[in-house]
Amino acid sequence: MRKVLLVLLILLIGGVIAADRVGVRVAQDEIGKQVAAQYNLQQRPEVKIHGFPFLTQAIGGEYDQIDVKLGQWTDRGVTVGDVTIEMRGVQAPLSEVTSGNAGNVTARTATASAVIPYSVIKARAPKEVKDIAPKGDYLQVDLNGVIAGYPLKGSAVVSVKPSAKGIVVTPISGGLAGLPQLPAVGQLVSWTVPVANLPVGSRISDIQPTPDGLRVAATASDVRLNDLPNA
Repeated sequence: MRKVLLVLLILLIGGVIAADRVGVRVAQDEIGKQVAAQYNLQQRPEVKIHGFPFLTQAIGGEYDQIDVKLGQWTDRGVTVGDVTIEMRGVQAPLSEVTSGNAGNVTARTATASAVIPYSVIKARAPKEVKDIAPKGDYLQVDLNGVIAGYPLKGSAVVSVKPSAKGIVVTPISGGLAGLPQLPAVGQLVSWTVPVANLPVGSRISDIQPTPDGLRVAATASDVRLNDLPNA
């Protein structure tokens, strides 16, 4: 008899877990549909709801963390990749999710991150910039051309900082290695990449050079899912 009860208990727990996993997949698919519709995406983004069990979160309409991977994002004509939105403290009533209504889905905080490839950074640079590579917290740019009749060939170390107009690239002090100390050279290695915001309605606040490009991030508070496309 005890063995029978034990088997029934195992089956019952297995059924609850199975139902929980089915529920989380349904919710993830529905959120993916909503985000795809809001952004007019060709492919449904990948959604991951953290925490276990899911059903208790769904019934309460509160989730610790939901991640949405958008893939690519375009701002001011510049396309960035590997865009992920990490939402914490999500309020999503079960009735809203199942009905496909995102109006009342909110997050206490939403942090978006993305990678801007160096090819995108270089595309906005002066034609004399031939190559860009990470150098610690800075970038190193290789230059080759002619400026003011002076043959220009060498490298410069530049900083990357966020601004209201985008990511500003400027030479740092002593960064014009092997180049003539002319004002025009300083201007040559200064330009702006017009990516200021990410899809959480917040300005980029963090920039970190990586081997693949600039990893940028932005965080917003009290975000509504419907407001994300209006960034």
